[in-house]
Amino acid sequence: MSALFKGKNGEFLLGPLSKNNPVIIQVLGICSALAVTAKLEPAIVMGLSVTAVTAFSNVILSLLRNTIPTRIRIIVQLVVVAALVIIVDQILKAYAYEVSKQLSVYVGLIITNCIIMGRIEAFALANKPWPSLLDGIGNGIGYGMILVIVAFFRELLGSGSLFGCRVIPDSWYIANGGCYSNNGLLIMPAMALILVGLIIWVHRSKNKDLIEK
Repeated sequence: MSALFKGKNGEFLLGPLSKNNPVIIQVLGICSALAVTAKLEPAIVMGLSVTAVTAFSNVILSLLRNTIPTRIRIIVQLVVVAALVIIVDQILKAYAYEVSKQLSVYVGLIITNCIIMGRIEAFALANKPWPSLLDGIGNGIGYGMILVIVAFFRELLGSGSLFGCRVIPDSWYIANGGCYSNNGLLIMPAMALILVGLIIWVHRSKNKDLIEK
């Protein structure tokens, strides 16, 4: 079983978590990172949703890669991804309706997520199903990991809560005699972009070899 994750297979799964992360290295999927990270819960759900769609679309397109005419491959890719996104959207509405409402149109916009289409074009159409599955899972987790980091700081410092539960004590706030106040700027999408930029800066300062490549 461990042989399935050794060598290149392990690289396909773990590479996107750091040295080939789709957000901080390839700078993809930024739009949704700005839109759904005001709170931690929708960020986690979006990360899991993109992971599921990326993994299954990679596998399906890998299985079909030798039967799809080149001139219609983009259409086939969109149909497969759209079908998976519809399934994910319906599952969220059935089992996580409140989160589904928070994510709003951004679940449907997974169809146009450049990470998904990029991995299909760059990897799934040229590799077998198992490596394609690992690549999809790795890229989805790498994307979701950045969303969770950004959402953690935005919700904690912007709202004083995590998962909607108050974390910072009321006694710390200025209104109650303390010296703390929530930073409302962190709730704004622009601050998500700044946080992503800071993560990119820290990551590249610690991995200067990636810049040279």
